[in-house]
Amino acid sequence: MTHDGTIRVLIADDQMMVREGFSVLLNAMPDIEVVGEAVNGREAVERVRELAPDIVLMDIRMPELNGIEATREIVASDGAAKVLVLTTFDLDEYVYQALRAGASGFLLKDASARQLAEGVRVVASGEALLAPSVTKRLITEFSKLSEAPRLMSGAHAAYGELTERETEVLVLIAQGLSNAEIAERLVVAESTIKTHVSRVLVKLGLRDRTQAAVFAYEARLVTPG
Repeated sequence: MTHDGTIRVLIADDQMMVREGFSVLLNAMPDIEVVGEAVNGREAVERVRELAPDIVLMDIRMPELNGIEATREIVASDGAAKVLVLTTFDLDEYVYQALRAGASGFLLKDASARQLAEGVRVVASGEALLAPSVTKRLITEFSKLSEAPRLMSGAHAAYGELTERETEVLVLIAQGLSNAEIAERLVVAESTIKTHVSRVLVKLGLRDRTQAAVFAYEARLVTPG
């Protein structure tokens, strides 16, 4: 973010109308600035290096380098940029793959201006953009695929290191609860939950709450409802 708290956004989509439409909507927000655009995944990776945005709105299906591989490269670069995946429909296997690659959440392309801006703000604040109902169906559906490689094997090996309370917090993260909601559920201070979340991520070697949610589903800690 800039010194005044403005969230810097890069839009990566091969459709000009999508890029221009999102740019207009986001630039109309006082706390958001679109700093650049990319027409494919390769350009997105390059533009992230050049512009150091806070958020990348990433289309999945793009030429040269798709959004999944671009997300993986951006996350692996250890930069501050967080990826918010754009998709035309929610039950999309590629969205699931993007979440596993390190995306911090996803938005439907038909999201309203308010939903788009709020999604950007949520991810920029460090939270995961996980609509519980949609994400639960998405992760449940595709974590069943036997041929799908599991999330980092190191995370599964380290699972036994979690305390009972940390495991409880992990399950609630996977159910889509915010820190405030988890704190209310467990009757503790929100700052305590933030500490638990940080410890869970460190112990499991995961990037953020989204990967923690994916891990919890893949480890069958959450039973599909």
